[in-house]
Amino acid sequence: MCNVLSNKVDAKRTYREIKLLLHIKHENVICIKDILPPPRRRDFDDVYVVYELMDRDLSELIDSKQKLSENHCKYFLYQILRGLKYIHSANVLHRDLKPANLFINANCDLKIGDFGLARTSFSSEVDFMTEYVVTRWYRAPELLLNAAEYTAAIDVWSVGCIFMELFIHEPLFPGRDYMHQLRTIAKLIGVPNESNMDFVKGDNAKRFLRELPKYEKQSLREKYPMVPPEAMDLVEKMLEFNPARRITVEDALAHPYLASFHDESDEPVCPEPFTFNVDEQRLTEGKIRDLIYKEMLQFNPRFSVQS
Repeated sequence: MCNVLSNKVDAKRTYREIKLLLHIKHENVICIKDILPPPRRRDFDDVYVVYELMDRDLSELIDSKQKLSENHCKYFLYQILRGLKYIHSANVLHRDLKPANLFINANCDLKIGDFGLARTSFSSEVDFMTEYVVTRWYRAPELLLNAAEYTAAIDVWSVGCIFMELFIHEPLFPGRDYMHQLRTIAKLIGVPNESNMDFVKGDNAKRFLRELPKYEKQSLREKYPMVPPEAMDLVEKMLEFNPARRITVEDALAHPYLASFHDESDEPVCPEPFTFNVDEQRLTEGKIRDLIYKEMLQFNPRFSVQS
């Protein structure tokens, strides 16, 4: 992570990601193996985090056009949901799920990574969903409509997009900008009616939806016949326009499509929620540098003599 301690925003994001990954310990979440100490404690701006070794990310596999069996797709989906269940149980939203942030190895083990944009679901931090939060193609409608409040359902939407991409080898909703992204979604799954717009609070957002052509929901099963019917049933539940009607991670794991993998006793939850309590007023780049250095010492205690 180069030059991340040169400004407060990147420094805080880096420290949060380190603390979060040290808290979340799960087979389907990437693990920190080491944080390398810098040559000099007082003026380092780069942070070198060593993660467990994986062979490639899911986007590379998709781009390779390598044909995946249905069982491969199903197993990848199961592992994403299994890891996400643990993450959400820690009151954390990933907020940037996409193929490039899902890492796999030759055994088809999958681990969720890149928590730089993750936040606690009860965070009071002022945080506007910008272009940098959730790559547009995997962004839930409520984020595109600038919802002030959002839930774990945003991650479920992203998973639905990723799962479809495994089958069709191209993005499901390849929008050029946020308005085109909404139109692309609406053309495929339809425009919500008034009774299904209760999650949209802003007048401009409501007006935009009302002014869209009255797209009817397409038959995904006819459009994508390569996706098994039971898999498509789960996809349609993950890609509900209204987040309140979207399937939860727990219910997705219990869906009949995943019956061959689902075992609730082997789908643990986090023992306690993740909290990120820092004094915003007193938090400076220098203070964050000291905090990160302390985390480095947990992996490299012999360097404590330099403190």
